[in-house]
Amino acid sequence: MKAAVIVFPGSNCDRDTAVALAAVTGRAPAMVWHRETALPDADLIVVPGGFAYGDYLRAGAMAAQSPVMRAVVERARAGVLVLGICNGFQVLTECGLLPGALMRNRALKFLSRPVHLSVERNDTAFAAGYRTGQVIALPIAHHDGCYHADDATLDRLEGEGRVAFRYVDADGLPGDDPAANPNGSARRIAGLYNETRTVLGLMPHPERAADPAQGATDGRPIFESLAAALTPVAA
Repeated sequence: MKAAVIVFPGSNCDRDTAVALAAVTGRAPAMVWHRETALPDADLIVVPGGFAYGDYLRAGAMAAQSPVMRAVVERARAGVLVLGICNGFQVLTECGLLPGALMRNRALKFLSRPVHLSVERNDTAFAAGYRTGQVIALPIAHHDGCYHADDATLDRLEGEGRVAFRYVDADGLPGDDPAANPNGSARRIAGLYNETRTVLGLMPHPERAADPAQGATDGRPIFESLAAALTPVAA
């Protein structure tokens, strides 16, 4: 599997993502500076977390206008897999690859803690390493993680099976405690696919839960699933 990680001024999870990818593929991904206008040959493009351009204007809004994002959008529309994590999810909504928007957290405070998620489906290149309905724990670290879309869009996303992960409590239930939906996201959406399920935006950080040394490994199956889907099988 050949992967590329986009790097913006203000990215702070690009190296973490590169380490997680290298751990499961055995090869370092290409690190692509945001001013580039072309991408290397890659099976997977990751838009990592951080605070691109300091989150000025809106989180992800300026990064979405970076030269490299035109190439990312072109590759995504050609079917190349794209994963946007946290700030990367924000960028993917701002450049039109995913619908809706990420807004200020319900409490208007930065949140940094582990959360529980339910895996809504496992028949994708991103989630094949999980069970449908499995409850996993991943960390969040964001100020603008409240997913919002109008009711018609939300109904369409539900009907098309495009919700990838939802916030839940430790028992996998919606729960009344705000911890079960820490940022107030509509319909508890934590991760979202595009129409063809080749683009995933995910607010929590799988790269921060991908190695026992980090104290958690629930994020590793995302990278393993991608590697399995994109690594040619020897004849």
